[in-house]
Amino acid sequence: MMMLLPQLPEKLGLQEYEARTGRTCKPPPQSSRRKNFEFEPLSTTALILEDRPSNLPAKSVEEALRHRQEYDEMVAEAKKREIKEAHKRKRIMKERFKQEENIASAMVIWINEILPNWEVMRSTRRVRELWWQGLPPSVRGKVWSLAVGNELNITPELYEIFLSRAKERWKSFSETSSENDTEGVSVADREASLELIKLDISRTFPSLYIFQKGGPYHDVLHSILGAYTCYRPDVGYVQGMSFIAAVLILNLEEADAFIAFANLLNKPCQLAFFRVDHSMMLKYFATFEVFFEENLSKLFLHFKSYSLTPDIYLIDWIFTLYSKSLPLDLACRVWDVFCRDGEEFLFRTGLGILRLYEDILLQMDFIHIAQFLTKLPEDITSEKLFSCIAAIQMQNSTKKWAQVFASVMKDIKEGDKNSSPALKS
Repeated sequence: MMMLLPQLPEKLGLQEYEARTGRTCKPPPQSSRRKNFEFEPLSTTALILEDRPSNLPAKSVEEALRHRQEYDEMVAEAKKREIKEAHKRKRIMKERFKQEENIASAMVIWINEILPNWEVMRSTRRVRELWWQGLPPSVRGKVWSLAVGNELNITPELYEIFLSRAKERWKSFSETSSENDTEGVSVADREASLELIKLDISRTFPSLYIFQKGGPYHDVLHSILGAYTCYRPDVGYVQGMSFIAAVLILNLEEADAFIAFANLLNKPCQLAFFRVDHSMMLKYFATFEVFFEENLSKLFLHFKSYSLTPDIYLIDWIFTLYSKSLPLDLACRVWDVFCRDGEEFLFRTGLGILRLYEDILLQMDFIHIAQFLTKLPEDITSEKLFSCIAAIQMQNSTKKWAQVFASVMKDIKEGDKNSSPALKS
């Protein structure tokens, strides 16, 4: 009868046990199952090469050969995947290197040839083609400033004046809110506007952390938005402005960012949206739909069948100039061409997005379309989007955007507002 080895006390070592009992504990004999193998399996897939335990029937020659073949096929497939991934990484690196070379080459042209001769060269075919490809980050802010212009004749000194006024009001708001502002806007309204600024700053590009409290650009963004509410009390602060100011701050010095910001918001399209001018907004939506039907008739009819009007998705895109809806680097490319082509390009970009996702949107109902367009996929790329934008024709019959805009809604009346339900609220 086999003698069972008594269980060792938990804290009693093997040598001490042998000394006390006089018994010798021999380790179990090592299995010779793997003596013919020169390696240990590196993964669970290699287990198919192992022999069966001794208490089970051994593999047949055919089965062993089949398992060896299966294992070789798995190794070959893994190598294929690895080679494919290596090629993909190499291609990405090559494209990135080429892109960096193109940016460096374009930067030299912009700095040495275009910017010193801006007024002469800005409208040439060569410059427009180079512009379409995206501005080098090092000259982006300068080109934006020149393209937007400064019709308002704002100076850095004027910015400091309105910033000082904003700081005085921030201080006075904490002390009193009983008087009326000398410019006809109540203190309560202005205070609410400035409180909204504080709230919105924390929600501006939250993943970057640079605009949140304690971040390097928090105070700059707060200053520009506060100064603007004092500069344009008739407009005040509207949600969405913080994203526009933030993009400008990333590309320009503080005073220059304010100058570009104020002039940009003074453009007809931005002024119409930020002042919530319903009549003008309806004209923009109606003009957009003319080109929507012209370029994407099937999707246009699909949207019509659900009474899905442009205001449902366009307002957010236009308010932030796509800086909230698209990845930041892609939004900057949209800004590049927007500064070149003006408001028309904002609506052309919208049509480009709809074209890019047309097949998906055609399968959706009202709710899912609205949700999808409110939060676009994060993997959208500049190559795909700009390819779709380029395919959009901004011409209806013989009329271009400006001509259609001027004529399509000439006799619009207040009663026509029911064509856009979202604007009735």
